[in-house]
Amino acid sequence: MIKVAVVGSTGYVGTDLIRLLIKNPDVDLKYITSESYEGQSYSSIYENYRDVFTKTCTGKDLEKISEEVDLIFMALPHGIVSNEINSSMLEKVKVIDISADYRLKDIQVYEKWYNTEHGSPELLDEAVYGLCEKNREDIKKARLVANPGCYPTSSILSLMPLVEEDLIEKNSIIIDAKSGVTGAGRGINLGTHFTECNESLKAYSIGAHRHIPEIEEQLGSLVSFTPHLIPMNRGILTTSYANLKENLEYDDIKKIYEKYYKDEYFVRLTKEGVFPETKWVKGSNFCDIGFKVDKRTNRIIVVGAIDNMIKGAAGQAVQNMNIMFGLDEKAGLEDVSIFPV
Repeated sequence: MIKVAVVGSTGYVGTDLIRLLIKNPDVDLKYITSESYEGQSYSSIYENYRDVFTKTCTGKDLEKISEEVDLIFMALPHGIVSNEINSSMLEKVKVIDISADYRLKDIQVYEKWYNTEHGSPELLDEAVYGLCEKNREDIKKARLVANPGCYPTSSILSLMPLVEEDLIEKNSIIIDAKSGVTGAGRGINLGTHFTECNESLKAYSIGAHRHIPEIEEQLGSLVSFTPHLIPMNRGILTTSYANLKENLEYDDIKKIYEKYYKDEYFVRLTKEGVFPETKWVKGSNFCDIGFKVDKRTNRIIVVGAIDNMIKGAAGQAVQNMNIMFGLDEKAGLEDVSIFPV
């Protein structure tokens, strides 16, 4: 039985973490923390947990918590976790950080893009980037895992086989990404009010989104990345474009994707002519990928779909936990999407 704490349990990622963890028979969810709701029962904050999960939110006493659990999920905004975690704590407890604080190896890049000072740069080299399908062997041995961002998860999984096999001109990559409103978190923001975003579609952070250096570091390439806000609760669809180095057919590329993902339960390749949709992954830990070769331009177009809160955050964090502790990687994550919603 793994003793676990969720720090920052009442945000959107926190509540999905709890939903996934409480049905995992190998997990004892010992602590849930919330500065805003300290002393309140979780079911009084989220009524969907009434008579199901009755634990009370506590304060964030990390010294005490690290003495009593095996793993801490840090579900906090960027810029906080790096000031809370240190080497002595990691000698007692493993940490999965869901913020961006340990995703980038170059501290100058992190501090530039996130406009904040990093609190524990000495841990950057140790932190393992927690994209399970890419770094599974390193995750198994890790004390500190940096859970990937939601946009990077869909983007990197979509493009990784092409990059690794050197099939595309790396600097030709263009990623058009669209996300549901939960990607902005639970805090109050004028841009995500119903009347501000409903019946509208907008691009934002053009050429300046904080996930750009994360995608570039993992792919080893410059990318043009433009995110868009879609008026739906959850889900990400990324459509990526790149120039092929050779004239390749659909079946040639399919073999490459199968080489990388045929044994990956949570990455599903669609059939030829069928492309991913967010409704088929909503509420699940799956990443669906489909592609088409545009023979006229000799470009490949790759479509990826994930639930930004599950495979893009809480689900991938649980998948990382399962790997770190030698559990069945699918434990607590077997649900298919709910449809219709």
